[in-house]
Amino acid sequence: MTTLFVSDLHLSHQRPEKLTLFKELLSGPALQADALYILGDLFENFWIGCDDELPPNPEVISALSEYSNHESTKLFIMRGNRDFHLNKEFAQATGCTLIDDPTEIILDDKKVLLMHGDTLCTDDVKYQKWRKFITHPIIKWIYFILPLRLRKKISRDVRNYTADAVQKKSPEIIDASENTVVKVMKEFGVKTLIHGHTHRQATHEIDLNGTPGQRIVLGDWYDEDCVLIHDETGFRFERIGDYISII
Repeated sequence: MTTLFVSDLHLSHQRPEKLTLFKELLSGPALQADALYILGDLFENFWIGCDDELPPNPEVISALSEYSNHESTKLFIMRGNRDFHLNKEFAQATGCTLIDDPTEIILDDKKVLLMHGDTLCTDDVKYQKWRKFITHPIIKWIYFILPLRLRKKISRDVRNYTADAVQKKSPEIIDASENTVVKVMKEFGVKTLIHGHTHRQATHEIDLNGTPGQRIVLGDWYDEDCVLIHDETGFRFERIGDYISII
């Protein structure tokens, strides 16, 4: 079995080469995989609804729908901090299955925990408070009954504010807290955690009270890009272009 994981693609009309790579992944090696997991932040701009036709939204939805329509493909998407508002309408349009954060899956008969990763950054107290507010069901309901024009304005204002706030924070604050990582892994009884969000591609060895574990952090698709592959050989990272060329 082959399972693929990507995160933090931040697809945008400003980086058409990344959208091309993503479409080549979907129409190439991802068709041979048993499952494809997108662990948040598929889009660069905040997701505000399927009625937002700002490029590359329609093109991404079309590519995902075409991929999902293949008989053997399984597409799972987790909400990230750029796409809190992915909903049933998006799932129907793309054919994906929206999964909760966190979600447990089974690989090689072992439990693996999947997360976007922002809830692990518990040292960033202000962000966690904002996240709790913006993801509240009532706030999400109010947001979606607003006119598209107003949703676009709110999205722009929030994006500008958060971009400025991130620049003022130290790298340590916006990274995953090791104590929180260990706590979450012990809570779910897993030895492997896969997440994105921090854009710091790496595999970390974790000490779970004497039991070895691993935290696999997915890279972003800004300057570079990556896919995490799990098959009979275990886990490995590949650049998208390299992976496409060898399949």
